[in-house]
Amino acid sequence: MNLRKYFIILLYIIASAGCITQFIPETEETQSLLVVEGLITDQPGENTVRLSRSQPIGSYTDPEPVKGCKVTIEDDGGNIYILHEGEPGTYLTDPAIFQGAVGRKYTLHIEARNASGKLSSYRSFSMEMNPVPPIDSIYYEKQLINNDDDSPQEGCQVYLNTIDPEGLCKYYRWDFDETWEFKLPYDVDNQICWASDKSDAINIKSTSALTENVIYRHPVNFITNETDRLNIKYSMLINQYSISEDEFGYWKRIQNISDDVGGLYDIIPASITGNVYCTDDPNETVLGYFSVSAKSSKRIMIADSFAGLRHDFNAYCGTDTVPSGIQIPGLGTSLWIIIEYDAYRVLTRYRECADCSYRGSTMRPDYWDEK
Repeated sequence: MNLRKYFIILLYIIASAGCITQFIPETEETQSLLVVEGLITDQPGENTVRLSRSQPIGSYTDPEPVKGCKVTIEDDGGNIYILHEGEPGTYLTDPAIFQGAVGRKYTLHIEARNASGKLSSYRSFSMEMNPVPPIDSIYYEKQLINNDDDSPQEGCQVYLNTIDPEGLCKYYRWDFDETWEFKLPYDVDNQICWASDKSDAINIKSTSALTENVIYRHPVNFITNETDRLNIKYSMLINQYSISEDEFGYWKRIQNISDDVGGLYDIIPASITGNVYCTDDPNETVLGYFSVSAKSSKRIMIADSFAGLRHDFNAYCGTDTVPSGIQIPGLGTSLWIIIEYDAYRVLTRYRECADCSYRGSTMRPDYWDEK
């Protein structure tokens, strides 16, 4: 599912409207549940299934990856594809022999040890890959941001349009990959870089109740002027997925919970189960979802001027000033030169101020000159 964050599972949520202070009940519950995060598409490349175990309520540690499992995908033609483990708990298809196809049905099979250490079998429901139309258009609009002073400040709202005249796709999900160019204000070797990130919000829509299968001005993401994303040039690759009615309901339930508690992809209550179950013990709760989706993608490039953009992100960088010509202990390891004059040098204790590759890549994307 290309999620930037791991699921952090809470086994219980006790909340009420207007509640200000989070209430965590006293409990001896230490149950550890299997969490499945899987997605296969009709596009070439690796497909990923991530397995982890939930943490008890009140835990602030990341879920524990489930290693050493046997993970396979079976299609409705009887073909079985074995996934190999990359990073711990991450299982990958072989792109040379597997690529999803629209109209086919797929079932996920897992052999893993349960919380008690017993080897158990898990499987998903058989999921059909529905077709998805191409994204018709992507565009953006400048939007004024409310602020405390009279100076105008603008952010960037990205929208998309999608049309499916055949009406084959009724339920949609979107995510995106973003990349932006940034430049350090100092004359250093690695001055210009490109940073990247992935969306972590739930973005879904259904056209089942509409007379026409048309999505118009659907908001994808709002880019604030409080980051350096819009300062030079910005790219967003939007991915559009076809999902089933059942999966739409799953994401909708999680979206409702996340809106209530203020987190996205951070909380899956044990009451929201997905499409994976334990074949050995029907009473065992399994969290997460195995998604089978056709995928279409479209990119937008934004190089525009926006009012009120911040340019003071490096104001903290200068930490020391020393005369020129003296030796500087720790130079290149704990101290870096960002400004050099005849009489003195300005140093920083923050590597990201002297080397943009600390938070980005010096490699220019091959699509960067696209309009």
